[in-house]
Amino acid sequence: MGQGSDEVAGRLIKQIRNESGLKQVELARRSGIQSSVLSAYEHGSRQPAVAALARIARVAGLDLRVGPSSDQMEMLRAGNILVQVLELAEQIPYQPRRELAYPPLIRLAE
Repeated sequence: MGQGSDEVAGRLIKQIRNESGLKQVELARRSGIQSSVLSAYEHGSRQPAVAALARIARVAGLDLRVGPSSDQMEMLRAGNILVQVLELAEQIPYQPRRELAYPPLIRLAE
C-alpha cells in the first residue's frame, strides 16, 4: 500500500524547510513548536496535526491545502475504468461457442 502518514508529513515538512531556506531550529521557533518536536515530525517518530502542518507551512510563506490522498484518487480512477470496461463488455453481442472437438488420444505404450 502507500506510505504511512508519518512519513508523508515528515517529507512535507522537509520540503517546506528546503523551499523556504529555513533551518529546522528557525522554522520551529517561527511556528511556535519545540525544535525537538519538529525534528520528530520530520523523522516520522511523531505525527503532526493538520493545524500544526498548516502553521509550519504558513510561517515558511507557503500555503497548505488538503485534498484526497493519491491512494484514494487511484481507487476512484480504477473504479471508473472498471465501470467503462463493464459497459463495453455489455455491448458485445453474445455468440454461443460451438463445442470443442478434441483429437482422439493415442495410446503409446500398452
